Amino acid sequence: MWREIEPHERHEVSLGEHRVVAYSFGTGEETVFLLNGGPGLACDYLREAHSCLIDQGYRVVAFDQLGTGAADRPTDPSLWTIERYVEETETVRTALGLGKVHLLGHSWGGWLAIDYALAYPHALKSLILADTVADMPHLVSELEKLRAALGPETVAMMQKHEAAGTFDHPEYQAAITLLNYRHVCRLPEWPAPVQRSLADWNMGPYGTMQGPNEFLYTGNLKDWNRIPDLPRISVPTLIVVGERDELTPACAMRMKNALPQARINVVANASHMPFYENPAGYYPPLLDFLASVSR
Repeated sequence: MWREIEPHERHEVSLGEHRVVAYSFGTGEETVFLLNGGPGLACDYLREAHSCLIDQGYRVVAFDQLGTGAADRPTDPSLWTIERYVEETETVRTALGLGKVHLLGHSWGGWLAIDYALAYPHALKSLILADTVADMPHLVSELEKLRAALGPETVAMMQKHEAAGTFDHPEYQAAITLLNYRHVCRLPEWPAPVQRSLADWNMGPYGTMQGPNEFLYTGNLKDWNRIPDLPRISVPTLIVVGERDELTPACAMRMKNALPQARINVVANASHMPFYENPAGYYPPLLDFLASVSR
């Protein structure tokens, strides 16, 4: 269902001494506001996957977060905190006059969406948590299971390089590549918007907040856990997870059990990019959820 569409509008939004760039598709009365993953990725991969929602009458808005894409790229590591990104998100929403939105956060964007929903509940019509988690220590335990499936010798090799900090060693990178193809995107060729975002990855925010790769968390979010706070999120919520997702179905169920108004869509034959891997399993439940909220 996805296709590449040129944005109808491009907006530069001031964050004091810095600026970010937002992209708007369509003119619908209801807005789906996208928060992409990373941290440090341009929004191309998520906006291209969801700009097609304009065909159903929605306005779709995405933005390059500070440090990514066409936004400014400062190098001060003190900027790379989830609290600052929450305020950045609110600045973009108010600057564009979006009103109440359907907030869709994917991966890191889901962590950001949760903290945003807790800080600005009045700004939401609904919440879509796609391929994300609310409990980082639990995620780390789930990732250990995915790594273990590579076999004890490979796990020992990975641990050796992680202890030494030799993350660029070819044998370590080979293991990460295999995990990526199992649990990030299972397509033999990754879609062009994904490749564009990955090619422009800013490792400054990523390393500071997350770590050296998708399967090792050492950054300032490694102890982040919002499960105790999720009962405060009262808007209708859709949780999406690929059956082979790096951010596993067990992580998704942990969120569902804590949210008052949540439903879950486990997308078959998909991992972390279900909108590309299995569009037929991703878009109809999303559209049904959005329509139910509108009704």
